[in-house]
Amino acid sequence: QVQLVNSGGNVVLPGQALRLSCTGWGLTLRKASVTWFRQAPGKEREGVSCISSGDYSTDYSTKYINSVKGRFTVSRYNPNNTVYLQMDNLKPEDTGLYFCAANIDVPVSAGCRMEGSFAVWGPGTQVTVSP
Repeated sequence: QVQLVNSGGNVVLPGQALRLSCTGWGLTLRKASVTWFRQAPGKEREGVSCISSGDYSTDYSTKYINSVKGRFTVSRYNPNNTVYLQMDNLKPEDTGLYFCAANIDVPVSAGCRMEGSFAVWGPGTQVTVSP
């Protein structure tokens, strides 16, 4: 069964950090482009960051929305079949359900995208940033 598993969400204070995980089961994330989304209560889902497929740290590309640039970092660790979202200096407006989505067998040259259709979705992990 092909699935993505999310973890790492928590309740934190503004300025603190979290690292979210997106682990693949039944699929090889090294060959997938992966996108992180978030959805806050009463708001539409938005793409936060994405990472292309790739084998080594210099072999993939990333994208971020403006509001998280310089604070969030997306990366992959292929031996664990996991993509991470490191979130530093969290703000209350970062609160929401964070989940990942993947498209499989995407060449590195295709990059990644933060909208459109995706083959596999994770269930999400809740991030709450509150004083």
